[in-house]
Amino acid sequence: MTFSICVHETYADAAGERHERFGVAVTTRLPAVGSLCPYVSEHGAIATQSMVNERLGAVGLDHVADGVAVGDALEALLRADDGRSERQIHGVDSEGTFAFSGADCHGWYGEREGEHYTVAGNLLTGASVVDAVADSYESSDPDDPLAPRLIDALAAGQAEGGDKRETLTVQSAALTVVTTAAEEESGGYGNDLRVDASESPVRDLRETYRAATVEFARAAEAYERGE
Repeated sequence: MTFSICVHETYADAAGERHERFGVAVTTRLPAVGSLCPYVSEHGAIATQSMVNERLGAVGLDHVADGVAVGDALEALLRADDGRSERQIHGVDSEGTFAFSGADCHGWYGEREGEHYTVAGNLLTGASVVDAVADSYESSDPDDPLAPRLIDALAAGQAEGGDKRETLTVQSAALTVVTTAAEEESGGYGNDLRVDASESPVRDLRETYRAATVEFARAAEAYERGE
């Protein structure tokens, strides 16, 4: 019912200081996917979907924060999960990637792992959706902010067909980006966004990002002028 992308990037700020950033973007043909799927911290990013087990995301990130590799953490949690055959989960940490789709997920389902990113989806029109998301991210400019590039990746997946359940019109999308830089240095105002119920969630997510960055900057300037 969902497709998503998890990303890890290393970058340098204007002063040349090295930072890490992690992000998840997701969309589905159900409301409020942002309340269930994306889990992101300064240590890693995980997306849990299909028959969601929120513990996989939350506890998985806790283990990653303790120094456990994301693959080891999620594999251990899946082994203890009686519903693992219906789970789809993927993620990244600073060193590697992990992706899993249970045999009882509904098709089309599958995943793709790249260098420092993962993409996965289920109930999709086909494998080309996952490939379009991955290709969009791979071709993006790493010097640009991550959040709009994640939105572009979701848009590419939707354009390729996305979630196959066309009778479900209420959809949602979300993105979360966390960096090790201070918020004022990382553009944090557009890094935690949700569209919970819409017929055009990815387009609305893009507009929300624009409002959260451009309009907030305008409001801040007006505040400084005492307006």
